[in-house]
Amino acid sequence: MLKKRLIAVILVRDGRVVQSVKFKHTNVIHYDAIHAIESFNRWAIDEIVVLNVSKSIESQQPFLSVIEKISRECFVPMTVGGWIDSVAYGKELLSLGADKLTINTQAKESPKLIKDLAAKFGSQCVVLSIDSKKDDSGVERVVIDRGSRMTSHKTIDWAIEVEKYGAGEIFLNSIDHDGNRKGYNLPLIQEVADAVSIPVIAMGGVLTWNHLIAGIEQTNASAVAAANIFHYTEHSTKKAKRALLNKNLNFRTL
Repeated sequence: MLKKRLIAVILVRDGRVVQSVKFKHTNVIHYDAIHAIESFNRWAIDEIVVLNVSKSIESQQPFLSVIEKISRECFVPMTVGGWIDSVAYGKELLSLGADKLTINTQAKESPKLIKDLAAKFGSQCVVLSIDSKKDDSGVERVVIDRGSRMTSHKTIDWAIEVEKYGAGEIFLNSIDHDGNRKGYNLPLIQEVADAVSIPVIAMGGVLTWNHLIAGIEQTNASAVAAANIFHYTEHSTKKAKRALLNKNLNFRTL
């Protein structure tokens, strides 16, 4: 049986690490992204996701410099994303030390990008990021453009589609739960995980280690991820991993 994974997420806006609350990135946590890497216990975390949440496509080139710098200090698999709009840009990120690429808005607007990236680098390298939010009738729908534009696409339908296009993994974030400190959107995670055969990463809403535990015990997620909590708790990733292992969950040991 494959081990479950604990993932730390770093949100980078204009070179700075920021906190996210319902996709509003107002609070700066670190003025240099390298400090976020240094604060993690690299032997406790299983993977790191670094997302460029800057508002402009002009952030592409500066983000390359961030990834190059981080990769020198990061000794676990690293997934990177944000403004990936071509195979060429994805290749640049991989050449600088990224192990996987995650795409969101660009994939929704041009699904061919998923196919092209999978054909070039392999499906295992393509992580489809899905941001989901309930509409006025309570239906979970895909939201793009950094949480600003709701589409007509149901989240569950899009998850099924992206697997067919060649995505090898889904990074599932609930905007309604993002930064609310009440735990994951467990019903949504379970629905998506049951509908696809590729791994699903749970994201959005973690405040306590019990929220991470629930993400594994109460859904079929392959991994649990968090951002804000890891920046505010000393030795946070090591403590989180210990809490998961104490529940006899199938994670890599410390």
